[in-house]
Amino acid sequence: METKWLEDFVSLAETRSFSRSAQLRHVTQPAFSRRIQALEAWAGIDLVDRSAYPTRLTSAGETLHAQALEILTALQSARNLMRSHRASGQDVIEFAVPHTLAFTFFPHWLMELKRSFSAVKTRLIALNVHDAVLRLTEGGCDLLIAYHHASQPLQLSPDRYEMLSLGHETLAAYSKADAAGQPMFRLAAGAAPVPLLAYATGAYMGYMVEQIIRQMPAPPALETIYETDMSEGLKAMALEGHGLAFLPASSVRKELKARRMVAAAPPGVGELTMEVRIYRERPEVARHAKSAAQLLWEYLRAQAR
Repeated sequence: METKWLEDFVSLAETRSFSRSAQLRHVTQPAFSRRIQALEAWAGIDLVDRSAYPTRLTSAGETLHAQALEILTALQSARNLMRSHRASGQDVIEFAVPHTLAFTFFPHWLMELKRSFSAVKTRLIALNVHDAVLRLTEGGCDLLIAYHHASQPLQLSPDRYEMLSLGHETLAAYSKADAAGQPMFRLAAGAAPVPLLAYATGAYMGYMVEQIIRQMPAPPALETIYETDMSEGLKAMALEGHGLAFLPASSVRKELKARRMVAAAPPGVGELTMEVRIYRERPEVARHAKSAAQLLWEYLRAQAR
């Protein structure tokens, strides 16, 4: 038994829709269905009447729904009680941040914050985008920092979560520079495929790269030769001359200045701009709130005006 199965089940009971609940729980519909089936296997009885539309619970499902609400409330109360014993950590702000932002944006942003706001105690939890969002929705962090693009928005309800913009980031193609300072690999349509250092399937940045390629007038000839879900891994491979990589501009600032890397396409070609956003639970519905996080949010909100 996993508590997330109960949370999935409660969501399904509320929405009466597998697709909507999967969206709210930040998983694919097949994965969500498998988790409901796993709960039914644990219970040893059907909990959902799949012959009805919209979806409805069986009598056993209605019984479990009431029990699940009590169980989850009790677990959350126990968690909050444990957190109340962490008085020494009340001034530590916990950030959930996707890997790429953790390496590129966060260190510089935090330094600027310390100069203009104050020195803050932080705990960074670096995850993939999906797990970072789950950290926030499950109450495992104070703040979430993530990229936003209209083609791939995070499914966070504005009724429960509020957001501020921290700036923008450009994703573009880069290559190691040759002896003449020119890119070893270029992003252009051509006969010979260019080796691509790609983001792993399912990675948020991978979706952004797909968006870039779709928007290009002529699709470039690219051949994926390496995959990882971390931009720093792609940069390391690109610096060794293995191929072309799409990277956040902030991650290659030093390499561009040193002419170790160069843009693999003319300005404005093969690039995409994303917004960097910070999220938190609204105070009126927050399961726990730290005064340090509240003060920081108020400062960031004032700066955004």
